[in-house]
Amino acid sequence: MNQRNLLEVDWSQIPAPSDDGGAAHLEGMTLPPISLLATDDTSVTLSALRGRTVVFAYPRTGEPGKIALVDDWDMIPGARGCTPQTCAFRDLFAELKAAGASHVFGLSTQSNTYQTEMASRLHLPFPVLSDEKLALTHALNLPTMEVAGLTLIKRLALIVDDARITHVFYPVFPPDRNAGDVLDWLKANPAKGSPAKVG
Repeated sequence: MNQRNLLEVDWSQIPAPSDDGGAAHLEGMTLPPISLLATDDTSVTLSALRGRTVVFAYPRTGEPGKIALVDDWDMIPGARGCTPQTCAFRDLFAELKAAGASHVFGLSTQSNTYQTEMASRLHLPFPVLSDEKLALTHALNLPTMEVAGLTLIKRLALIVDDARITHVFYPVFPPDRNAGDVLDWLKANPAKGSPAKVG
């Protein structure tokens, strides 16, 4: 099945993921000192970052006009919507920063080369991290799905304060609302030591 417009999705036709408990253990965990390659050609160790970090993870972004990974991709609960999710974080990036996010990252198990093309095409103002070797995925026991022989991270978002996961959004549906939900949470839960922002 060709992926036509990656942004125009009728979510009423897409099966929603259920809460399978796959992320229930994450809140309160400390991130391990694992470095991941980023689309800005840096190596990022999330556990070394101070302040509040937002990490949104997704299975894999598609390329317009390219064949989908499997014919029934859209019918896999939680699979469709990686590009709308990513673009929503792009569009709300300035507001997320204003609400206290010191850092924002995307995360998937796709290769850095693939992600760099996507980040350039979508004009992302934040880096996307590649966990192609599944180091962080396995260390945190992130919820995953197996599709066409690939291990993909199920869609979620993490709020991390000084290397500690303080909030988890999971499951995420519809994907394009995730950034707005994260923004609302940031506004309602200012990081310790930072003044609550009004507006």
